[in-house]
Amino acid sequence: MAVPRPHPSQATLDSGRPRAPRYNSHVKIERVGPYLWRIPPDARPGMRVPGLVVADEALMASIRTDASLEQVANGATLPGIVKASLAMPDIHQGYGLPVGGVVATDAEDGVVSPGAIGFDINCGVRLLRTGLDAADVAPRLREVVEGLHAVIPTGVGARATVALSARDLTAVMEDGAAWAAARGHGDRDDLSRIESGGRLAGAQPDRVSSRARERGLHQLGSLGSGNHFLELQVVDEIHDAATAAALGVRAGQLTVMIHTGSRGVGHQVCTDYLKISGAALRRHGISVPDRQLACAPAGSEEALDYLGAMRATANFAFANRQVLAHTAHEVLLRVLRLSPRDLAMAVVYDVAHNIAKEEEHEVGGRRRRLLVHRKGATRAFPGQPVIVPGDMGRYSYLLVGTEAALRETFGSTCHGAGRLMSRTAAVKAARGRHIEAELAAGGVVARATGRDALAEEMPEAYKDVRDVVDVVHRFGISTRVARLRPLGVIKG
Repeated sequence: MAVPRPHPSQATLDSGRPRAPRYNSHVKIERVGPYLWRIPPDARPGMRVPGLVVADEALMASIRTDASLEQVANGATLPGIVKASLAMPDIHQGYGLPVGGVVATDAEDGVVSPGAIGFDINCGVRLLRTGLDAADVAPRLREVVEGLHAVIPTGVGARATVALSARDLTAVMEDGAAWAAARGHGDRDDLSRIESGGRLAGAQPDRVSSRARERGLHQLGSLGSGNHFLELQVVDEIHDAATAAALGVRAGQLTVMIHTGSRGVGHQVCTDYLKISGAALRRHGISVPDRQLACAPAGSEEALDYLGAMRATANFAFANRQVLAHTAHEVLLRVLRLSPRDLAMAVVYDVAHNIAKEEEHEVGGRRRRLLVHRKGATRAFPGQPVIVPGDMGRYSYLLVGTEAALRETFGSTCHGAGRLMSRTAAVKAARGRHIEAELAAGGVVARATGRDALAEEMPEAYKDVRDVVDVVHRFGISTRVARLRPLGVIKG
């Protein structure tokens, strides 16, 4: 059964802002705790496990406005899934599995689903701290933003800042961020502060199609479009002083956040393997309620090829963020006329949120080797920094993972605010408004390449990330460390 699409609504809130699209979910769901909801396994034919959604009542009201819950239930039908089909509080309708979804399948007897990872493989976030006070940079903020926008390729089809040969591309896909650091884009010390050291083992660049490789040759060091951004921020609240200090984060500090992924490489790899997985369903005797969740048995040729290609693509994304961070470093040095010692830019952490990883978790009282698919969800292992971007008009958060996350969500938490409006609806709602001027009035300097880029990403197109973070903090799967307020942003 195909997932139904939400129906747009013309209704507006009292403030005049558009409501989320009206959609009445027909999936049976029950509240089982202050921040946990359960879709019983009899809610949909073929469910092998329940669905579990981390949310409070207010966020659940928003979640019900699209097909997210249907997609959570569909995810619960995947062969070999264990424990539950999970969703974080920033959940919204995606392709196959909702954005904000987590499914773990048995590494031997389960399946691999490209749609449960997504098109932008290893879309993720890097947070960089500096030795500067944001107040000292304020007089030259616009100049810095203009400098970043002039140098960093943004927008659909943005071309690379780093020229690659075919051999270079293979090396990038094998070595990830280490490849970039070895060529002067940052330092090798950065690697210890990147998830998986900035490189997934088991990458197989030869499983990446020629079309995907062709796109990758021209996109390393580019930001892209959509919700991708580079943002200058100020640390305006500290919630956990000890953890913040250990991470080198302090109140008033200037930070840089980069949100992007594998660009056209990831989109093409997902496209290629969705076709391959779809064709393999009948051959392997697998039935799914939505072909967007096409999958293949974990040990099959199709699954192994996809995992090899996915890991290679994830490594490209790690290298992409490494190059972009170095480019930002060089722009700040030049525009602010600083020495590297005075700028003191360093990686706080870099996390992925569209990825599948082989991990061991306790299920039913015993350790099991699993393939954890995280789609719009961040790994939150105990003590690990978690970076949660919000919208460009409000704030983002630095969190830290917990032991509770391992027990409850396979070590996973939210990845962002979560959309309230589609991009089309946001553009329509922004007609007659000047989003750049509205942001400037709120103290944010914004530059974008695409005609509708700022309208598509305007703050009210998203949930308030504070509400999302409050839920995961209170549920205990990640806890607040600091809040970061935007000062300047560039987008595609």
